[in-house]
Amino acid sequence: MVASQDLRAPAVLMLETLAVAACYYAAGRLGLLWGLIVEGAVVSPIWPPTGVAVACLLFFGLRCWAGIALGALFVLMSLTSLQWSSLGFLVGNTVAPVCGYLLLRGVGFRSDLARLRDGLALVFLGALGAMLISSSSGVGLLVATGDLPGHDFWVVWLAWWVGDAMGVLIVTPVLLLVHRERPVMRWSRSAEAVGLAAIVGCSVPLATHSHISLLFLVYPLLIWAALRFQLAGSMLCALFASVMATIAATDRVGSFAQLSRVEVMIKLQAFNGTMALTALLLSAVITEQRNTRRSVERACQELVEVLEHLTAGDTASNRALRDEGGPRDGAG
Repeated sequence: MVASQDLRAPAVLMLETLAVAACYYAAGRLGLLWGLIVEGAVVSPIWPPTGVAVACLLFFGLRCWAGIALGALFVLMSLTSLQWSSLGFLVGNTVAPVCGYLLLRGVGFRSDLARLRDGLALVFLGALGAMLISSSSGVGLLVATGDLPGHDFWVVWLAWWVGDAMGVLIVTPVLLLVHRERPVMRWSRSAEAVGLAAIVGCSVPLATHSHISLLFLVYPLLIWAALRFQLAGSMLCALFASVMATIAATDRVGSFAQLSRVEVMIKLQAFNGTMALTALLLSAVITEQRNTRRSVERACQELVEVLEHLTAGDTASNRALRDEGGPRDGAG
């Protein structure tokens, strides 16, 4: 039995590593479908592998770092031939999500995102803070190897950093939702969910591809989804809107027509960033308030039960005293 367990552990670790690498690679190929050219460098507005990496670390722990590095190697091999500088890209893309995971674990992050502090931790530690490592190391290597002029450092760095951060802000919460067991939805809520999905499916492509600037129409739908369905509704709505906006920006249509490449990048990243922050933080606030209300209701119910129990005990004691006092009075 001990020998079989000893053999099973490396096999499970190898399977987990290969699964993480495959998911990372698939997310990377998906992210490269809608890349933007910024000062000669191809940058993805939403880089899904960072979100996949942080989610896998939250699922499996630090033991999956090898899968992240292997997946990053596969993505890099699909883009260019390997060189000594490629090691720097691999280290940056591996260390960044690992540092994000360690920072989240250090502040007591909970993967259900039911507290506002969890949403803020994911935004400022897991996304904006940790992804400084990958963007700085990646763009720094491009400048050091001569593949990018030095005067273009900050523009490409900003696009790289925001793209990696957006992967964590949008992809990680969705994967956490998929991993978490969900309760069965009532028929009335199911009908509302179908109606909301239909409205979002029709309105978001129109808002992102219309030559009139209608991107603001997405936010009422996002607020509706957050109020009624919390994180599940808001993040799925944000993910769909981000994909539609990225497609429109890549094709240079709708609100992104007649803009320069840098202007397209700035407008798209501003839209995706504000939408992801709104969805994540608003749903976290609503979920925290609902959990607090349920806790207060449970406490009140327990207090009522205790008072009823005490009242019943006092009534029984008074009745016993009257029963005991009756015969004495009669004898007197």
